[in-house]
Amino acid sequence: MQLLETLDWIIVGIYFLLIAGIAAWTMRKKKDSAQEYFLAGKSLGWFVIGASIFASNIGSEHLVGLAGSGATDGVAMAHYELHAWCLLVLAWVLVPFYMRSKVFTMPEFLEKRFSPTARTVLSAISLVAYVLTKLAVGVYAGGMVFMVLLPEIGFMGLDSFWVGSVLIIVLTGLYTAIGGMKAVAYTEAFQTVVLIFGSALVTILGLQAMGGWDNLRAAVDDEMFNLWKPLVPEGVEGTWSPVKETGRMAWYFNDNYPWVGMLFCAPIIGLWYWTTDQYIVQRVLGAPNETEARRGSIAAAFFKLFPVFIFIIPGIICYALASSGKIPALTQQLIGPDGEIIRDNAQQAFPLMVANILPAGIRGLVVAGLLAALMSSLAGAFNASSTLFTIDFYSKLRPNVPQEKLVWVGRVATVVMIVIGLLWIPVIRGGKGLYDYLQGVQSYLAPPIAVVFFAGIFHKRLNAKGCLAALYTGFLLGLLRLAIDTPVKLSSGFTYPEGSFLWIINNMFFQYYSLIIFLISLMVMFVVSYATTAPAYEKIAGLTFGTITDEHRKESRASWNKWDVIFSLGIIVLILAAYGYFSG
Repeated sequence: MQLLETLDWIIVGIYFLLIAGIAAWTMRKKKDSAQEYFLAGKSLGWFVIGASIFASNIGSEHLVGLAGSGATDGVAMAHYELHAWCLLVLAWVLVPFYMRSKVFTMPEFLEKRFSPTARTVLSAISLVAYVLTKLAVGVYAGGMVFMVLLPEIGFMGLDSFWVGSVLIIVLTGLYTAIGGMKAVAYTEAFQTVVLIFGSALVTILGLQAMGGWDNLRAAVDDEMFNLWKPLVPEGVEGTWSPVKETGRMAWYFNDNYPWVGMLFCAPIIGLWYWTTDQYIVQRVLGAPNETEARRGSIAAAFFKLFPVFIFIIPGIICYALASSGKIPALTQQLIGPDGEIIRDNAQQAFPLMVANILPAGIRGLVVAGLLAALMSSLAGAFNASSTLFTIDFYSKLRPNVPQEKLVWVGRVATVVMIVIGLLWIPVIRGGKGLYDYLQGVQSYLAPPIAVVFFAGIFHKRLNAKGCLAALYTGFLLGLLRLAIDTPVKLSSGFTYPEGSFLWIINNMFFQYYSLIIFLISLMVMFVVSYATTAPAYEKIAGLTFGTITDEHRKESRASWNKWDVIFSLGIIVLILAAYGYFSG
């Protein structure tokens, strides 16, 4: 079946022309300076910052995972999307420190707060993490979308998965390499508008196909709209065990998302991602002043509320349409002989909605929105990686290199990332369970990073030795879990003896293990810091709450007004309202 008609192709073509035009516009009269290339000349306004943060975040976990989760488990995964409050922490707590430090990268901030070694360690870990997570799953999602929406596409013996993956990587990499941060930010701002509008159409037309919101609620179990679900299902004895138990479902949403882990661990991951990760914060660093940086973060927090309604709800609608038989094509794809949803096919929920409920023309617009999400997510990974390599490694080895040479190295680094992305395609295509496996990677790498940033800012007594001890300890614990998990994930027949130490580690919920890493890293940082010499407070002036001067406070206070506070409180009200409505 040919899913895209001539009108759809025309709209997709117009979309790519607009992206090219925006990228070209941002590069006009562009100076070849490091600040211009990596931080957009510190000229980004609040809307561009907010939209760019949102677009970078919306990637494969939304296009593939979030809608699929909606189809299988309802709104349970909305907890992650309602972490929009983390962006308010960025706006009001961390932005003043970042803007005051005048850094290019997050590892560079750690160098100013602690030591050059801390910078190098974090840069290396971040680069590896970007390749394993953001780049890898971006490639997977690009191929998945093309497989569902453009199955007829092929080139020189390559199927639609390969063609889609290659096109997404190459096109995104080219405008990122040529245009730098400004091209990425402005194209992402445009892509945000396209993505939200196009995805909202899927929700609206999907509800029309169901006969309205009330019919949707009536067609599925009420628990699909319950964020918390039963803490202890009926007939099951409660337990605080952090290890998966055969035949039991206690203290967790399902067999992957324990409620205790969601309550205490998920915020740690959220704070790391939204407030300390180069992938996100680089847009804030591109602001000309603290006012624009804060307002951009607040805008991003507002945009972050949309995925609940443009990805999770369409997933629930897709399940309802399939289970009710209203659209036979969805029933055939998603519902098994036993009448239950086929979980392995649920990842295709959003593309299947696009293919089966949207009319010609609108379908092309939404396909453009899907491509927008994929491209913006990859663009963020390309740009963050090139910045980390160039600023934190190359410029440290070659401190007196001209600005033009730094820009050239940044472009080369982006091209190298493109090549790595292309090499990843057969790995992603053939790796069994690899996508699910990668979702846990950030949970093992994030805790020590969150510890050193937040503890370092809130407590001036913590020093470089404590920071490094926490980073090394946390990363080793994370690598230990990854090393234990890998044989099980990549080989369906492999398992550890039940009850053994390795079995317990492998079967412990990844959220609980992440929480253990966080607590151990925090303890190590305090113990080592207090066992060694205190830092020189004059060298970290303005970088911790304990070393802020009256002048710093006055400057920060002058950067916001009552409207910034009102909009921030409004976002908190919206978050609480969502929790209230989706609480059964």
